[in-house]
Amino acid sequence: MKILLLGGSSFLGRAYAVEALARGHQVTTFNRGLRSPDLPGVEAVRGDRDSAEDLARLVGGRRWDAVVDTSAQQPAQVALSVRLLRERADHYTFVSSVHACADWATQVITEDSPLLPCPADTPPGQPFGRELKAGCERAALTGIGAERTLVLSSGLLVGPYEVGGRLPWWLERMARGGRVLAPGDPGRTVQVIDVRDFAAFGLDLLTAGTAGRFLTTAPPGQLTFGQWLETCREVAGAPGTELVRIDDGPLLAEGPDRVEPWTELPFWAPDLPDWAYIWQVDSSRARAAGLRCRPFAETARDTWDWLRTRGPAEDTDAEGRKAAPGSLFRQGIEPAKEQRLLAAHG
Repeated sequence: MKILLLGGSSFLGRAYAVEALARGHQVTTFNRGLRSPDLPGVEAVRGDRDSAEDLARLVGGRRWDAVVDTSAQQPAQVALSVRLLRERADHYTFVSSVHACADWATQVITEDSPLLPCPADTPPGQPFGRELKAGCERAALTGIGAERTLVLSSGLLVGPYEVGGRLPWWLERMARGGRVLAPGDPGRTVQVIDVRDFAAFGLDLLTAGTAGRFLTTAPPGQLTFGQWLETCREVAGAPGTELVRIDDGPLLAEGPDRVEPWTELPFWAPDLPDWAYIWQVDSSRARAAGLRCRPFAETARDTWDWLRTRGPAEDTDAEGRKAAPGSLFRQGIEPAKEQRLLAAHG
């Protein structure tokens, strides 16, 4: 098949490209070429997806069997893309997010759960918000049609080449050794999916011409946070690395050492009403359609192998955190703050 990847060089797009090439497909990637190098074997077309002129140049006289959109963050981006591509491809995959569901984290969600309000014709340049992915879904379905559109609502993606920095932060923190703050209830489950498993499942559905919507993540209850931390310690921990458990309460107490869930200690979701169902996404429809998720230990090992080959990223500080203040993807607690909390509560 001839497949166009909108994106295609970084993390999920890269995983799609690797898998598609391995299966013998012809792959065209469209991106600005600013984040990651192109994979050998792809036809790389440079351009900005916000530019109608660049998209028109991409299309030219080309035609593809399918398009995979891994990079859209704004409904206007999807609307522009589908307007120019709907007569140039038979099938359109849009990668959305479980975060687009209105009840995410407060109730169990399924494919039938309502989306956040955001129209397909939302103007461009909107500030970041969960609702934008819902608008992107609507733009794809409106522009291409439900019978030709596959929506994959992604859970949290982890694995080699991760750009969010969550799993890499924990692995690199374990590698620094010493006493490591292990927050909250170790028996609380987490729900993540290896980016390679996501891409393989997406390509299976694409090649079958499948339409519809699938919540695409690991089954609930497959992995606990305690197992997550222990696996990271086993894979990357320096000799003598010790996990020190601290309950949610002291970490959430008001004051200068209050810890922000999710970012300062990645994947830590405390036992609060607004987080009660964060790891309870019903992915049974995807599993019935063939989704298979590898053991987390394999993902952790492969990610650690990649990190050791890559070395420190250019935009991270000495503790492995994204360096730009205020960055959406800044992850990790300051070492001095972690040590204060360990001394006081550990």
